[in-house]
Amino acid sequence: MADDKLDAQKELRIRAAWIYHVEGRTQSEVADILGINRVAVTRLLADAKKKSEVIVTVSSDLAPLAELERQLEARFGLNRCIVVPHTQTEIEPVQPIAHAAAAYINELVVPGMTIGVGWGRTLHAMLRFIEARPVADLRVVSLLGGLSEARRFNPAEFAWQFAEKFGADGFLLPAPAVVDSVETRDALIERCGIHQVFDMADESDVVLLSCGALSQLNTSYRVGIIDDQQRDALADLGAVGDMLFTFLGEDGRPADHDLNERCISFDLERIRKIRKRVLISGGPAKLPILRASLKAVQPTTLITDEHTARGLNLSQ
Repeated sequence: MADDKLDAQKELRIRAAWIYHVEGRTQSEVADILGINRVAVTRLLADAKKKSEVIVTVSSDLAPLAELERQLEARFGLNRCIVVPHTQTEIEPVQPIAHAAAAYINELVVPGMTIGVGWGRTLHAMLRFIEARPVADLRVVSLLGGLSEARRFNPAEFAWQFAEKFGADGFLLPAPAVVDSVETRDALIERCGIHQVFDMADESDVVLLSCGALSQLNTSYRVGIIDDQQRDALADLGAVGDMLFTFLGEDGRPADHDLNERCISFDLERIRKIRKRVLISGGPAKLPILRASLKAVQPTTLITDEHTARGLNLSQ
């Protein structure tokens, strides 16, 4: 009986969403057609969006942003730059960037691909906007070890959820993102099959990457992987943030800190050999690490917000 009730609720929700979004009726008209009140219609439409049963896209170009995209493509040697509008500068642009990234990925993914994935808030946020559909012979490879204390931002969990969106085979790194010594790292890579996952990542058709600013309390720090002393030491060495737990200086080179030797993640030099490298990130605090990441992995595609894009365009 409970399952029947859930199915009836889902059917009503989908009908409401179809009539409103596809047929273009008003909420009052939807209510009359379905024989329910308008408050119920509002709730059904909100639930449909929350469950990713409705994905809204805007397909019109904004001329000033298109010009900015071309400028960044020329400046950083990008094949493609996607700059999204962002009006609320006091709010991090995670959601608009995630929405644009999901639209890009929906078009990008085809049967037979191997996709390497990083992690971060923006990558996680785009999951709700990705169109779930089966894609034959698709492989998703995590580029970073896991975090025992993390929950929704765990790299392994993100990779697995991304793979499930497409019914793909997921390949995870069975080790922590950061270990206690270089010796432990080397032993895990050589003896626990991690090198095989890295070899698979070498065959990726595309990698999806993000980056984190050292100045922010981002996901790395919230789960207690890096303490204040380590963060201060990294800052003293000129680090501005990380990509795949490799902490970079402004010149895009890894900082001379042992943390970079103890992380279990795909090497950034190997990243540069992948044909399509997509960097997805934004926000004013991210400008230094974005500049460093552009140098470090030389992405072929950048997806960011308009304010960050202007900051990058003004950088020396």
